[in-house]
Amino acid sequence: MTDHLALLAAFDTLLQPQLFKDYGPNGMQVEGRRNVRKIVSGVTASLALIDAAIDVQADAIFVHHGLFWRGHDGRVTGWLRQRLATLLAHNINLYAYHLPLDAHPELGNNAQLGLTLGFSPHLGASGRFGEQSLGWLGTSAHPDGFGDAQVLAQHIGSVLRRQVIVLDTAGRAIKNIAWCSGGAQGYFEAAIAAGADAFITGEISEPQAHLARECGVAYLACGHHATERFGAPAVVAHVAQQLGLEHLFIDIDNPA
Repeated sequence: MTDHLALLAAFDTLLQPQLFKDYGPNGMQVEGRRNVRKIVSGVTASLALIDAAIDVQADAIFVHHGLFWRGHDGRVTGWLRQRLATLLAHNINLYAYHLPLDAHPELGNNAQLGLTLGFSPHLGASGRFGEQSLGWLGTSAHPDGFGDAQVLAQHIGSVLRRQVIVLDTAGRAIKNIAWCSGGAQGYFEAAIAAGADAFITGEISEPQAHLARECGVAYLACGHHATERFGAPAVVAHVAQQLGLEHLFIDIDNPA
């Protein structure tokens, strides 16, 4: 058991949110009971995750996608009211870390995604690219590599259990692999400039199809949720072990 503010301090020390310019507040978004014995990790603070945490009698929830974002008009109505009301009624703490969770060099979404998919990041600054150095660049950790983009897509699809959207007109051998989890389609040009043969992220928008065709760099959209399932449980497992807490990862499926 630990104090909810001590738990916040442990997350802040590990993830260093003060270093990031983000799209919403990082840290404790909803204050609940003081003493925390069990914490649930998940991707998004959806009502389904909150209800699941209540079912297992959790005292706290840790997510990548919290409740509040830049540009929100401040009104607590509809879905936001329902989620907040449920958290408050059951006295549950909600912790949310967005870019700091993506960026952690060992436990973050990008580090864990690369590890899960069998990528070996380049060392130092050569292994990072894009705004706030959130994108990762490396090679296959497997001796035989992945061949071309279609082979890489099959591998990712089998690991993430998602259908992968592949844009590959060049058919080039895949040596340098760039990746950034979630909605990082805007990092594609930076990945190309960094020398990637293929770029892996969660989503694709209209411009990326043309860039892939014109630049000869493969683009693989593997699911926003699917690419961001790994950081939250890794971070919470690490902190829970330090503080002697019970931890459970609950994956609320999302086709996006």
